[in-house]
Amino acid sequence: MQQTVERQTSRQEVLPSEMRVLMNHIYEYKKGVRRMILFTCNRRFESFATNRLGRQSIDYVVQPAGKENVNVYFGRKECLDAIRLFVTRPLNELTPEEDFILGAMLGYDICAQCERYCERKGKCNKCQHA
Repeated sequence: MQQTVERQTSRQEVLPSEMRVLMNHIYEYKKGVRRMILFTCNRRFESFATNRLGRQSIDYVVQPAGKENVNVYFGRKECLDAIRLFVTRPLNELTPEEDFILGAMLGYDICAQCERYCERKGKCNKCQHA
């Protein structure tokens, strides 16, 4: 038992912070905190991430994100089906409507998403917080 704990602790120390973030995202997904997650990482970690998701039977979609990174979307099949339909180019090229939908799907603050949408449309009247 002692050796197992020591091995696990050693392994955690070896994992890059990006992979610890992934593990936290997986934990949140499995606990039902989030339905879909967007995880961006360096391409060299792609196989680690996808293997980990695959071993846990979590659906995912991988898309390029620049020269060195990838976006790994994972979560509910329904959400990923939608991602495949409208996130077909770099995120900075999404329309304001697509950007809004994606943010809502990812569980971002809805008022902040509304502000972002209005700013991107050039018609911003800051959201009035109650």
